Amino acid sequence: MDLESGVRSEKNAKKESWKAVLMMAYQSLGVVYGELGTSPLYVYKNTFAEEDIGHSKSNDEIYGVLSFVFWTLTIVPLLKYIFIVLKADDNGEGGTFALYSLLCRHARVNALPNTQLADSELTDFKMDVLGPQSQESFGFKLKSALEKRQVLQKFLLVLALIGACMVIGDGILTPAISVLSAVSGLEHTMKIEHHQYIIIPISCAVLICLFALQHYGTHRIGFLFAPIVTVWLFCISAIGLYNIIHWNPSVYRAISPTYMFRFLKKTQKGGWMSLGGIMLCITGSEAMFADLGHFSQLSIKIAFSFMVYPSLLLAYMGQAAYLSQNYTSPSDHRIGFYVSVPEKLRWPVLIIAVLAAVVGSQAIITGTFSIIKQCSALGCFPRVKIVHTSSKVHGQIYIPEINWILMLLCLAVTISFRDTKRLGHASGLAVITVMLVTTCLMSLVIVLCWHRSVFLAIGFIFFFGTIESLYFSASLIKFLEGAWVPIAISLVLMIVMYVWHYGTLKKFESDIQNKVSINWLLGLGPSLGIVRVRGIGVIQTELVSGIPGIFTHFVTNIPAFHQVLVFLCIKYVPVPHVRAEERFLIGRIGTSEYRLYRCIVRYGYRDVHKDDVEFENDLICSIAEFIRSGSAECSDSRQCFDNHSEKMTVVGTSSTSEDRVQMAETIMDESSEDLYRASDAREIRSPAPVQLRKRELRK
Repeated sequence: MDLESGVRSEKNAKKESWKAVLMMAYQSLGVVYGELGTSPLYVYKNTFAEEDIGHSKSNDEIYGVLSFVFWTLTIVPLLKYIFIVLKADDNGEGGTFALYSLLCRHARVNALPNTQLADSELTDFKMDVLGPQSQESFGFKLKSALEKRQVLQKFLLVLALIGACMVIGDGILTPAISVLSAVSGLEHTMKIEHHQYIIIPISCAVLICLFALQHYGTHRIGFLFAPIVTVWLFCISAIGLYNIIHWNPSVYRAISPTYMFRFLKKTQKGGWMSLGGIMLCITGSEAMFADLGHFSQLSIKIAFSFMVYPSLLLAYMGQAAYLSQNYTSPSDHRIGFYVSVPEKLRWPVLIIAVLAAVVGSQAIITGTFSIIKQCSALGCFPRVKIVHTSSKVHGQIYIPEINWILMLLCLAVTISFRDTKRLGHASGLAVITVMLVTTCLMSLVIVLCWHRSVFLAIGFIFFFGTIESLYFSASLIKFLEGAWVPIAISLVLMIVMYVWHYGTLKKFESDIQNKVSINWLLGLGPSLGIVRVRGIGVIQTELVSGIPGIFTHFVTNIPAFHQVLVFLCIKYVPVPHVRAEERFLIGRIGTSEYRLYRCIVRYGYRDVHKDDVEFENDLICSIAEFIRSGSAECSDSRQCFDNHSEKMTVVGTSSTSEDRVQMAETIMDESSEDLYRASDAREIRSPAPVQLRKRELRK
């Protein structure tokens, strides 16, 4: 009976596991695939928008474009991302900074020089899990070169920042082209001369509503995202299947690579220039990797392989089947997605398309907030106000200043360009640049992190890099026709990031040069030469060791200071998340009678520091726990590290509660009584009731 019940429970567990995976796959449709799923709205329209390619009775151009779309969808999203790049996750997180973080940990480089030995003991700080590399291997030599040469470290950082800048640029361009393409379905109901007076205002109104609702967050309407995208995918696949059967059942033959060569041979330079429009079929592919932290690898693979990929192929084949029988002139404004939709279904499809475009735009806007927050964690972006829009879902943030800047720029490009052709050129360059950055970083991950052969890395970057470079060149040739926009945006952002990072490094170097030795501080005596009153004083600093120079100003100019003094350092480490039980690293400066402590609070690049009451309570509870458990003495059950002659101890903390705060107050009071009895006569005792007072002195 026990054996049978064990087998039954194992089957039930597997069944529940598959249910969870399938549910996550369904939810990923609304978060990950909104942008990729709406690409059929503008791919054919942008490809045939100019007279780069003509149209013949043989339909070689139509079939050639379909062949390029098929193989591009198969090679880039399916082969590159689904089967290879998704495996390069950083403890379940993906994106450009995940790859950069992996490389930083394995090559022991960091954007900011505040690393500690204790950081490598974090649970998520996985390094060399495959064992050390041979000293004769290329990977070991490359790792040594990265560790020794500042130029290579800066190049690696700049490469990651270029990808980040292009993602931010895509956050401006994607909402514009998605919404404008969806609303452009109205052009079939009016005269061509009325388009700019109806379509542009409606698109701008939708964009304003989209950005205005960002501060509410997506958790309240997020449950609608997956159904909207699912209905949209069902619509485009059903319409595509109808067009294939009704107009050209043999269109499937165009997936043969021979049609690509016929297309290029016949169109030559015009065909190459039109690749910028074809490349738009893979916009949003990077989201599969960037949003990996919200889902599992398996759920993303299932959603793409069994839902998104087949739906997109049917949609593109259906459009090609219709165009092969109805397309007449490259200048005809009716070329595009909506012309292939049966007339009776256009209004319902239009409504669903607008909703799907909003969902896809929402995902890229949220991703832009996340990438800016990660840049700020690296010290490469000015500090901005970050608002949590959900208390339950981690990672849902809103940055007010960035949101309104994005809205203004998005409206500016929409009103300026007024069509999807130039918006497509701009968006295409941003998308393909991010993919090229991912390919370059991925090749380094293959050698440094996976310990694979250098020839495998060269093969990876040669195969995928060649294909992406072909599309990149086709997009770059349209520089004057819209492709300059992401370059200009990225240039401005790179200047801001470089100047801010340079200033951050110089400030850190200045703090190190001006810091005061601990021996000088201890030489002042337990009272530090000033009156010590009841309470906790917090001095925030970037230093992980030593005493900040500004503290000498307090000692010489302030007649009284708090009884307990904490030097607080908040820093980010190259891991996505730091667990709550490993967040606080606490040590004592001098003996117990000095009542001086150092607290280093560590966050991952995807963690968000909230400077609120909860953080203050966590800080106080951690210090109280450190004092209660034996201070500077390290027991077997605690992790202790030598931080330049200071013993640092990892002190865990859980979600704060009133009981924990009360415990902290009691402990601090009891410790205070003992300390007062051993204190200098110059110290005074406050007659007020015992109460913790927290004062933060910012530098």
